[in-house]
This record gives sequence, structure tokens and C-alpha cells, in this order.
Amino acid sequence: MLNIFEVNETNKMIEKENLDVRTITLGISLLDCIDADLKICNEKIYNKITTVAKDLVKTGKEIEKDFGIPIVNKRISVTPIALVGGAACKMSDDFVTLAKTLDRAATDVGVNLIGGYSALVSKGMTHADELLIRSIPKALAETERVCSSVNLGSTRTGINMDGVRLMGEIIKETAELTKDRESVSCMKLVVFCNAPDDNPFMAGAFHGVTEADAIINVGVSGPGVVKTALEKVRGENFEVLCETIKKTAFKVTRVGQLVAQEASKRLHIPFGIVDLSLAPTPAVGDSVADILCEIGLEYAGAPGTTAALALLNDQVKKGGVMASSYVGGLSGAFIPVSEDQGMIDAVAAGALTLEKLEAMTCVCSVGLDMLAVPGDTKATTISGIIADEMAIGMVNQKTTAVRIIPVIGKGVGEKVEFGGLFGYAPIMPVNPYSCDAFIGRGGRIPAPIHSFKN
Repeated sequence: MLNIFEVNETNKMIEKENLDVRTITLGISLLDCIDADLKICNEKIYNKITTVAKDLVKTGKEIEKDFGIPIVNKRISVTPIALVGGAACKMSDDFVTLAKTLDRAATDVGVNLIGGYSALVSKGMTHADELLIRSIPKALAETERVCSSVNLGSTRTGINMDGVRLMGEIIKETAELTKDRESVSCMKLVVFCNAPDDNPFMAGAFHGVTEADAIINVGVSGPGVVKTALEKVRGENFEVLCETIKKTAFKVTRVGQLVAQEASKRLHIPFGIVDLSLAPTPAVGDSVADILCEIGLEYAGAPGTTAALALLNDQVKKGGVMASSYVGGLSGAFIPVSEDQGMIDAVAAGALTLEKLEAMTCVCSVGLDMLAVPGDTKATTISGIIADEMAIGMVNQKTTAVRIIPVIGKGVGEKVEFGGLFGYAPIMPVNPYSCDAFIGRGGRIPAPIHSFKN
């Protein structure tokens, strides 16, 4: 039970410190929509989504009103479409029809985004997986709300380097098809190593095959709350610092738990997990980079950044797991460039480079996120960046991801405007040296020795 002090404290965090529930994500299994007839498969998918999710947006708004807690997004994730469409889709364009059906269903129920236009290929690709992957550029260019993800590796299976090579080409093609809109479709495409089945955050959300028929997952966000708490303990030692972060993460997660349970009760759909990631926005005071500065760095990227981020991530998790029995998804600290004003400032100041960002991903929750690079960056270079990030995830038994945007027609020093929560980003330089021969080898990088635990 919340007492009046906690209620007042929560209200202050919402009003002055940018605390919000970033998303309620309704996961829906589409396994019962599989059909060999493409038209029937599309009909089943549309009917299932619009039936299960018909009250999602309305319920979210009611919870906002009743509890005074902002819920920024209402979203849907579905079973990876490569699995759902495998029986019906004989060519890539067939999968595009499924993407358009997802888009239409998402529009009709009023959600912001729908995730799950996905393939899981960490060990190898089926014919359906490859067809879906090759359809991604067209599918994202011709839809508004569909998000796509591809899992290319895992600690258990290694890294599918054929998939890594292909995704470098697909990302470039995706950028080209929307070059008149700042290559915007790349914002809706992410590649993973060790992708979780229950992630509520886009673009990587999908409904794993181990999940129930429908599930409610909630993602909370409170970088501003953590920063404000740390302002009160400036100059204190690391023990005080850690305790402050941990206590604050506990409070933030309790808000998410409350919303998740209430949504579950009202929608009559089981509660899955709370993802307690510190997800920033371009708003002033809602930055993970600003937390790192409050810990004691001049800019994110300065010496000590990786250690500060490791501390932050660990204490967020420790505080969160005490507040909810079902913490999942990614949970920790996101470090997207374009969505975090402090990160943008660090890049502009020359404090933060691609290589330092990669080092930071060893200890944070995701990976290289919302990173804008020159439009003439080669597909093999993008594949090399992906391979590096997949290796970090594989060896460290953690989720890593890459959401990279080669902005066609723009170069280093220029800026790209994405708008809304996506913000804007400076175009970052990329190492100019070739990895063509490495990416061209093909095959699979084996799983690390510590993956064998039977």
C-alpha cells in the first residue's frame, strides 16, 4: 500500500522530474493465425490483434486519469512474423502484405507502434527468415507504425555471420528507400544478440514463443528522478551514491508495478514484467548522460564514463528487483544518442566517440542505439559494427543491440532531425578502414566456451 507521503513524493517526481511510464505493451501470440493461404493469414492476424487490443488505449488513458501517472505510449508486440508467415509467404512481397496488415491493425486500435516484424536467426536462417529479412526495407518504408528486429546471435549459439553480413546490406537499403525523409525507417529497425522474449521497448519488442497467449508488459523511465536525487548527495562517497540510486530505482519501479497490475486487472490479461530501464528523451532534465555528469564527469565520454555507467546500471537493477518480483525485458540504462540531449551535447563537444560508446555498451542495458552515421558508410562497415556489438553480448551473456542510421546525403558534422521522442543527432564519424574480407568469410562464429553449461 502507498501512504500519503509516497503519493506526494510520486506526484513531485511526475510534475518536476519527468517520471513517466514510457509504455504499456500488450504482447499477443499470433501462432494460431498461421495459415497456408496468405489472404486468410492476413485476416486472422488483423482479427486477433483488433480483438485482443481493442481496449488497450482506452484503458491506458483511464489509468492515467485515475492515478495521475503519464503513460507516454501504448504499444503492441506480436509473435515474430517470420514464424507466423512462413507457411503462406512464398516471396518477400508476401511478407510486406503482413506488415501492412499489422500497420492497419495498429492504426485501428490506436497504438503508437507495433513490434514483431522479426526473425530469430542466431544459428541459421530458414527460407521464411530470409524472405522476411529481405522484405524489411520495403515493409518499413510502406508502413507507419511497424517496428522490426532481427536476433543475430546468442551466448548459447554464437553469431550468425551470414545474417550479420545480410543485415548490413538491409540497413543500407532501408536508409535508401526513405532517403527523402532522413532515412527515417532505420529508426524502426534493430538487430540483437540475446534478444529477450518480453521486452516492451521498441524497436526491439516481440512476443516470444514461450509467452502466454497475451501478456501485459510495462516499461518505466525516470532519468530525471535519479539525477534530482543525486543532486542532494553531491560530494558524498560511492556507498551513499549507490544507496541513493538504488532507493530511487525502487520508487520508480513501484510506479511501474502499480500501472502494470492495474492494466492487467482491467484488461483481464496476465501481467508479465516491468522493464525498469532509464530511457531518456530529448526533454531537458530527462537524460542518462546528465546522470553521469552528476556522478562527477564533465561530459559523458570522459575517462571514468564506463565505470560510472556500470555503477548506475547495477544499482538500478538492484533497486528494481526489490520493488517487483517480475523485473524483465532489458532493465538498466539506455544510451541512445539522438534521444538524449546530454549525449548529443557530449558528441558535439568531441567527448563521445563511436568507440567510447561501444565500450559503454559492455556495461549498459542495450547497445549502440539511435546512432547517425554518414550516408556513404559501406554495408560491410555497418556489418562490422554489428559484429563487434554482437560479440560483446555473446561473451558477456547480456543483451546487446545496434540501431544505426546511415543518413543518405549527409556527412560528419551535419545534423539530422527525427522529431518527437526520437530527437535529433549529429552525424558521427566511422572508422574508415575496411573489414570487407572479415565480413565476407560467411558462416558462424562459435559460441564461447562458457556457453556450455549442461
